[in-house]
Amino acid sequence: MILSTLCYIEKDGRYLMLHRNKDKKNDVNDGKWIGVGGKLLSGESSDECVCREVYEETGFVLDDYMLRGILTFSSQGWEDEYIFVYTASRYHGDQIECPEGELKWIEFGEVFSLNLWEGDRIFLKLLMKDSPMFSIKLSYEQDRLVDSSVKVYGQ
Repeated sequence: MILSTLCYIEKDGRYLMLHRNKDKKNDVNDGKWIGVGGKLLSGESSDECVCREVYEETGFVLDDYMLRGILTFSSQGWEDEYIFVYTASRYHGDQIECPEGELKWIEFGEVFSLNLWEGDRIFLKLLMKDSPMFSIKLSYEQDRLVDSSVKVYGQ
């Protein structure tokens, strides 16, 4: 089971999105638009991971961030993954070129026109509605979402 983080940095009604368009061997996210983040290192908490990954991929140091949900991602041919989903509203630093792909600030209203994972559309709607903590299971066959279940806590 892979453990990873995903962070959507917010600024002026926009998210900082990563277009995974750099050649990377066996990249399940190739061609997709996602948040920034990555795999937890041994002994690392999800909070430590999201801060490290955001810094490595963007150059930003997070000053204010929040765990918003947990995804269980399952796809034939790929190892199952738990993804800790964060949003961040305050940060400092200078944006760098991302080694994983192209970073771009995307208006909230434009996000759903991007090449996203189908399941990402589910949790992005929850993030944009400022929904309470959620848990979502997403099951794929290759790029096709075949099953999903959503639990929003406190509703």
